[in-house]
Amino acid sequence: MSGNYDEKIYWEMINRQKEILNKKEQSNLKNSTIAVIGCGGIGGAAIEMLTRMGVSHIKIVDKDKFDITNINRQLMSSLDSVGREKTEVTKEKIHSINPLVNVETFNIELNKDNVRRILKDSKIIVDALDNLESRIITSRCALELDIPFVHGAIHGTMGQITTFTKKTPTYEETFKLPSYGKDLNPEVLNKLKKITRSVPPVIGPIPNIVGCIQSFEVIKMLIKRGTVITAPDILVFDLMKKNPFSIVKF
Repeated sequence: MSGNYDEKIYWEMINRQKEILNKKEQSNLKNSTIAVIGCGGIGGAAIEMLTRMGVSHIKIVDKDKFDITNINRQLMSSLDSVGREKTEVTKEKIHSINPLVNVETFNIELNKDNVRRILKDSKIIVDALDNLESRIITSRCALELDIPFVHGAIHGTMGQITTFTKKTPTYEETFKLPSYGKDLNPEVLNKLKKITRSVPPVIGPIPNIVGCIQSFEVIKMLIKRGTVITAPDILVFDLMKKNPFSIVKF
């Protein structure tokens, strides 16, 4: 495809957004690099929405392969994807939606040694992780690099979303984790393991709602419009309740 033809396709794809986002705002989406850490339930939804809204450079990080238990909630999964690397399946799905997206895949476990290399040059980081240690490593690096860290988590019929920046309390401070202000030595890691729950139960829509809301928080930051939910305020919801959504302060 020629460059001009690529541009035409892009602006036709986001046509329904034109009365909400002006061309400069949409260009901010198009020219930004977003890192999504995790390609599962939360990450899959966030990645798909960012793609459909016009983000043109996405980094995706996940060390796992799809298995059949993922199918109840993870949009990128299917029977055909079982046993395949989540990053590669997700890249294929992104390109089936918009082949013009620049997708960087990292089929590795994020750790203290590689996190900076992976996250550098990202405009915003989306937390679609499922364990405390990785969230702490990622949130600390995001703080060092001065990159907003959009947190999302789920349990059962509940979800939570907020954003951490240099102007907010940190992830560890907000949730009063025993690692706050300490090195991640074996003693601290052992304490974190003691408060980490086993694999949480979940009903399909919950992580997808979290990922969709996270993607919209990303958009608000990119276009510098609207009110971003930042720590210590946290958007929480429980779909079993009559009034499921509320903002709480931790």
